[in-house]
Amino acid sequence: MSLSDTISKIDSLSDEQRECIENCNEAAAVCEWCADECLGEEGMEKCARLCRDVADLTSLHARFIARSSNYSTQLAQACAGACEECAEECERHDADHCQVCADVLRECAESCRSMANS
Repeated sequence: MSLSDTISKIDSLSDEQRECIENCNEAAAVCEWCADECLGEEGMEKCARLCRDVADLTSLHARFIARSSNYSTQLAQACAGACEECAEECERHDADHCQVCADVLRECAESCRSMANS
C-alpha cells in the first residue's frame, strides 16, 4: 500500500491536510536527495544545510498533522518559511537536483501556508 493510500484511510484528516502531508513527505525526500548531491560540491554548503533543515521540519510537520497536534499551525508557518528560503537558495544553482527541489518546495510552502491560515 502506498503512503497516499494509507493517508486516505485516516478518516479524521481533511483533503487539505492529506495534501499537506503528501507535500511535506515529498519535500523531505527531495531535500535529503538534494543535500546529499550537494555534499562535496564547492559553494553548496548553505544549500545542503537548508535542505537538511527543511527535511526535518517537513517530516515533523507531516507527523503533527497526522496526529492532530495542537502545534501543527505554528509548525506550518515555520515549515512554509523554511521551504521558501530553501527554494530560493536552490534556485540559485544550476544543478538539476536543486531545480527539482525548488519546484517541490514551492508547492510544499504553498500547502503549509494554506494550513497555517486555515
